[in-house]
Amino acid sequence: MIDPQLATDVIRQAMAAGATGAECTLAEGEEFSASVRMRSLETLKEAGSRGAGLRVLIGRHTGSAYTSDLSLEGIRTMVSQAIQLAAITTEDAFAGLPDGDELGSLSGDLQLFESDVNALDTGFRIQQALDAEEAALAADPRITNSEGASFGAHTGQRVFANSLGFVGEYRTSSCSLSAMPVARQGDSMERDYWYSAARAFARLEKAGDIGRKAAQRTLRRLGSRKVATQKVPVIFDSQTSRSLLGSVFDAVDGDSVYRNASFLAGKLGEKVAADHVTIVDDGTIPGLFGTSPFDDEGVPSRRTVVIERGVLRSYLLNSYTARKLGMKTTGNAARGLTGNASVGHGNLYLEKGDRTPEEIIGGVRSGLYVTELIGSGVNIVTGDYSRGAAGLWIENGEFAYPVSEITVASTLQQMLTEMEYIGSDLEFRTATAAPTVLIREMTVSGS
Repeated sequence: MIDPQLATDVIRQAMAAGATGAECTLAEGEEFSASVRMRSLETLKEAGSRGAGLRVLIGRHTGSAYTSDLSLEGIRTMVSQAIQLAAITTEDAFAGLPDGDELGSLSGDLQLFESDVNALDTGFRIQQALDAEEAALAADPRITNSEGASFGAHTGQRVFANSLGFVGEYRTSSCSLSAMPVARQGDSMERDYWYSAARAFARLEKAGDIGRKAAQRTLRRLGSRKVATQKVPVIFDSQTSRSLLGSVFDAVDGDSVYRNASFLAGKLGEKVAADHVTIVDDGTIPGLFGTSPFDDEGVPSRRTVVIERGVLRSYLLNSYTARKLGMKTTGNAARGLTGNASVGHGNLYLEKGDRTPEEIIGGVRSGLYVTELIGSGVNIVTGDYSRGAAGLWIENGEFAYPVSEITVASTLQQMLTEMEYIGSDLEFRTATAAPTVLIREMTVSGS
């Protein structure tokens, strides 16, 4: 465990060396990963890391340095390097720390650390991966191969302090389990996956359930074909719909907004989505991956409504982008050990609707159900959207056959305003979550 006093000592040294402001981050962690393939262990990794990062200000000049050497000499060298860099960098009128009255930390147990992750021995962790793969291989004779299964775990501690008197720290834990089987039927060979991730091992899905779900997803892709180019309704399942939220985040990131590199720049208070679309960023929900007591500038995490009933209500900002835009930080600063803070999100999610995925699928006469997206053809400046995809074709409200080697295209503006139905299946597997969504019309390009 790192003593938070060390961060305070680093700040004191930086100020004594001539800094007018300083921020220090300390991090320590232990990482484990085991991967198996065809019932044999392939890779095993156990690693530990610890380090310190320092950002200093001399007026409006900034400098940063980091070190993995936490000895007195290592800290002195880091402080000296940061001060020297600040002396030669260009002045930035918007550089600075948050206002003192913006600093603070959430109280109470946010359920970020669970001791059962550390209690798992290496053999048990490897067996979890073997059990997940075995369940997939045993699910159907057409499952003939595997790209493997893996179990991962991480525990860590983070400490942050600044020259305004803020000091905070918290511990985190996480574990994950995944399987990726391969199925063959005639000349058709397909692969898919399933996974589970949680702060506590007790909240992971069972290994057998993960393997069987991965097998089911793989088998339904056998015999994939292309479809003719056409405009149809497109349903994104709850895994692929998360990527739409990723694009929304890129568009409301204060850095993109102040650079005017977002299709949502200058649109606060305007209607940008369908009436039933509400997107929230909430870093306060206990036990989730996007939760923390404070952001990486020492500002308390909070709940921010980004889009409310179709209206753009807020951008996501750190103190720098807030000053650029003449606004206040939303507590969304993010950084590694050192350097200037970027903008990150907490638990970013699309509020669920009242229709089950089955009801949404049942209402489509002819359309596409997307289960995989490929590539990154999204232009945040213009909103143009075009990505490779695979999934299932819908005829008369039922899955008819699998499709692949297609693209889906539209604009993010149109997709947000034509988000016709939102499912009830909201589930947090990562820090970004969305239920099943139906876009009224997109161009599906195939043969």
